Amino acid sequence: MIRFIFPGNGNKISLTISFLLFFIQASLAQPRTEYLLEKGWKFNRGEHTEAQSPDFNDTQWERVRIPHDWAISGPFNGQNDQQEVQIVQNGEKEASVKTGRTGGLPFVGIGWYRNVFTASAFKKGKKAILVIDGAMSNPKVFLNGKAAGHWAYGYNSFYLDITPFMQEGQNTLAIRLENKPESSRWYPGAGLYRNIHVLITEDFNIPVWGTYITTPDVNNDFAKVKIRTKLEIPIGNAEILKLETQIKNTSGEIVASAVNEFNATDGLEIEQELLVKKPALWSPEAPNLYHAVSRLYAGKILKDEYDTRFGIRTIKYESEKGFSLNGKYRKFKGVCNHHDLGPLGAAINVAALKRQLTLLKDMGCDAIRTSHNMPAPELVQLCDEMGFMMMVESFDEWKAPKVRNGYSHLFDAWAEKDIVNMIHANRNSPCVVMWSIGNEVPDQSTKNGNKIAKFLQDICHREDPTRPVTVGMDRIKDALDNNFAAILDVPGFNYKPAWYERANERLPQGFILGTETASTVSSRGVYKFPAEPYKMKMYPDLQSSSYDLEYCNWSQIPDDEFVKQDDLPYVIGEFVWTGFDYLGEPTPYDEKWPSHSSYFGIVDLAGIPKDRYYLYRSKWNTEKPTLHIVPHWSFPGREGQVTPVFCYTSYPSAELFVNGKSQGVQRKDNSSNTSRYRLMWTEVKYVPGTIKIVAYDANGKVAAEETVETAGKPHHLKLETDRSVLEANGKDLAYIVVSVVDAKGNLCPDSDLELSFEVSGSGMYKAVANGDPTSLESFQKTHMKAFKGKLVVTVQSAERAGPIVLKVKGKGLKSGDVQLGCKS
Repeated sequence: MIRFIFPGNGNKISLTISFLLFFIQASLAQPRTEYLLEKGWKFNRGEHTEAQSPDFNDTQWERVRIPHDWAISGPFNGQNDQQEVQIVQNGEKEASVKTGRTGGLPFVGIGWYRNVFTASAFKKGKKAILVIDGAMSNPKVFLNGKAAGHWAYGYNSFYLDITPFMQEGQNTLAIRLENKPESSRWYPGAGLYRNIHVLITEDFNIPVWGTYITTPDVNNDFAKVKIRTKLEIPIGNAEILKLETQIKNTSGEIVASAVNEFNATDGLEIEQELLVKKPALWSPEAPNLYHAVSRLYAGKILKDEYDTRFGIRTIKYESEKGFSLNGKYRKFKGVCNHHDLGPLGAAINVAALKRQLTLLKDMGCDAIRTSHNMPAPELVQLCDEMGFMMMVESFDEWKAPKVRNGYSHLFDAWAEKDIVNMIHANRNSPCVVMWSIGNEVPDQSTKNGNKIAKFLQDICHREDPTRPVTVGMDRIKDALDNNFAAILDVPGFNYKPAWYERANERLPQGFILGTETASTVSSRGVYKFPAEPYKMKMYPDLQSSSYDLEYCNWSQIPDDEFVKQDDLPYVIGEFVWTGFDYLGEPTPYDEKWPSHSSYFGIVDLAGIPKDRYYLYRSKWNTEKPTLHIVPHWSFPGREGQVTPVFCYTSYPSAELFVNGKSQGVQRKDNSSNTSRYRLMWTEVKYVPGTIKIVAYDANGKVAAEETVETAGKPHHLKLETDRSVLEANGKDLAYIVVSVVDAKGNLCPDSDLELSFEVSGSGMYKAVANGDPTSLESFQKTHMKAFKGKLVVTVQSAERAGPIVLKVKGKGLKSGDVQLGCKS
């Protein structure tokens, strides 16, 4: 043993090396440790009140990994959450039985989750916080047999102080969830579908969501960054405290810093103002981000370190001028999205979200509305990183109900708490440019509806005065007459382009936002004749036409909204319903089982773009040219019949050739809404062979060509992956589009052959989807029929490096395979 001898008061003080090591370890210890509780979970459906006990025997329960959606594996059944609603037809109320309204999946009921974990950083005197990003729904939390807390709303993030219940060593966490019938208008998912974290800190700490960063002054030379930091300090502490904050750019360089010393006060909040020179501003085109690293010291001991990511940017909403970002006026090119991820259900996955956003980015989309609930933190983080502005939304109901067991039952007790959590969790993200406090709430038509709107809006202003507040309104006349629309910061209109001019004359804001637009319906690869506009059109096969001319009682085709967006400067943009098809709400077939997923999406449930994707791309993506032909050209039995050809293109004119014969040049003009945005040859007669479109630029010169051929017999399978290398973390994903093609590689657009899948190597089969809203085939089984010649297989990485091989087979077809990499 090494011994150090120090003289003192005539006595020799010995200090062993072990004592020195204690100080060294203390100085190197992390003041904050986070544990992500993904693995080791057990799950079981049904009531198990005894499951809260650490001694409960769960050996027969299912082993699952969080995030987890207990209902997505099905099976589909039209009796699952069948809902009867009252609708008005010709002035009379009638009962409507909606079979697929919530997706036909078994999400209703009770489920229990259990996890035994060890948080080695937890010791006596430390603090433990449980953060739940979302749990569907009504989570009741038990730790080591004790009730630790609960939340009601399944979409919100919340946290619990579990310090009194924590033990050094093993801890048993149990969570009870319950989903009631008729509690949603779409598929909500079920279970611990978002991430769960355990945070261990010192008793001196910065709490969850404890910083609030604003940028009150921004110009090309500098930006003032104001940081408010909440501190939790033990009562009676007499030490001098210090808060040191550094702002770092994306390269990790320190660009600003501040230090404050102060005396401890319980519940203290410190405000610091820092100056960043030559700031790199955040925008969809250049999503620059910074980090504020806050360090809390008691004396010279580091007690906590807290990292806040933020961006520097300015937003303004001005009468008659509209919306500006960083001083530049622009209109929102946005989409609404529900939270499910198609065949993955509601279980959050970063790779799946990133794939959705990548497709939307290529379409030219620059904004997301989180319909109609708080988003997963991962979605907000990706929007920060990839450059999407966000309307973060809270509720689909206030006090007046839409469904029997909806949020109206929770509103009085929970609305303020839910709004506060939503704002605190997301207000440092530069992508968030407005809050939405409701969607199509029936309270628009009630006497006190405007008071409720003001109550919620005031909470938003109190917690974040830097962003405006909106509501997606559908009862426009009532909202105008009841002074509901007038009190909102941003009047949001759902499906009311015909009202924009009249409403703007009556409203004080001087601008209008299309919070929900279009709701055009279509099925990928399906074409119906004649190709004409139809409202609520239904067909025996329960599909809708991809000529993009069919819509709902309340809605429009894209072109009708485009016209208002282009012609009215005070209309500040739109959020299209929807970016992606989602589970549930299969209008116009919501009474026609087996339809159980939506037709509204620009992209189908499997993640394959529909034709409509290219119509929006031709208008929104100003960086890349678009040229897309509608429809395919394989219609056996239609020989000699009129089969219109549409072209969605960013070019002003184009010429169509059928088997080399010109069908004439079409130019965009203002003769109709559709002719402004589409090129249409409406009298073309179908002849097998080849159709070709030659696009011309503004000078009349050939700019691009696109060709579609009549398909031969199915011959082989074509596989295309969105990613070639995955991370070996057990949760990364690749999406492989599988197409049935003829010998020349042309898509066979009517093929519905059953395909089977096998994954080997450092990966596993995850799910499959084909985009058919009527398909009752399981997403989890290793076989599925193609829909209109295509489907998408999802492959998941393992936790080991190595190659991954997906093989796909089909009867009578040459099989296909694709190899991916998996790296640590």
